[in-house]
Amino acid sequence: MKRVLVIDDEPQIRRLLKISLGAKGYDVHEAATGYEGIQAITGVRPDIILLDLNLPDMEGAKVLADIRTWSSLPVIILSVRKTAGDIVALLDAGADDYLSKPFNVEELLARMNVAQRRSRPDIRETSFCAGNLTVDFEERAVSVEGREVKLTPTEYSILAFLARNGGKIVTQSQLLRELWGPASDLDTGSLRVHISSLRKKIERESSRPEYLVTEPGIGYRLCGK
Repeated sequence: MKRVLVIDDEPQIRRLLKISLGAKGYDVHEAATGYEGIQAITGVRPDIILLDLNLPDMEGAKVLADIRTWSSLPVIILSVRKTAGDIVALLDAGADDYLSKPFNVEELLARMNVAQRRSRPDIRETSFCAGNLTVDFEERAVSVEGREVKLTPTEYSILAFLARNGGKIVTQSQLLRELWGPASDLDTGSLRVHISSLRKKIERESSRPEYLVTEPGIGYRLCGK
């Protein structure tokens, strides 16, 4: 049974998650403060953490920063805060995903599955499939509806990075840093040009993308895994 640690000061949220996640086979553990949550990690040894930002003793961001000094456990943020700046900062600080309250439990479960799958070092996927889109990492090949799509090296690097993070929000800064290094002088405007060109090649309608979706003010997500 997979274990999930819920760090949230709202009893109603903890109860909702205990019932709904418990029904899906999770062993749900609770903490009402940041300190309790940090202390519980070593005892509970969770497979994933659901973390609220507005905790009574410390900011959830501080809890995340503490966790990331010694653990790569997947962490999904659950919060009423919805500003792009908050979300970007948390994702860049090591959060695996973010859901605004109120949230859909089925969507949360899907994102939990993605985050846990990505955190397992014993799994190295050789391909990504979403609808009619396929990315073959070994062959560095991309196809849509069985038809090979020719991409530039930069376009392929963007798509492959998003595919390996399939279902997860990737911020613009993460893309720039991972693909071109911390000293890169490429700006977000150049990145948008590459994204636009990529969409024209993989989407049926580039103006209404089904796969490469923009998270406004934050970054991008490759959907449909």
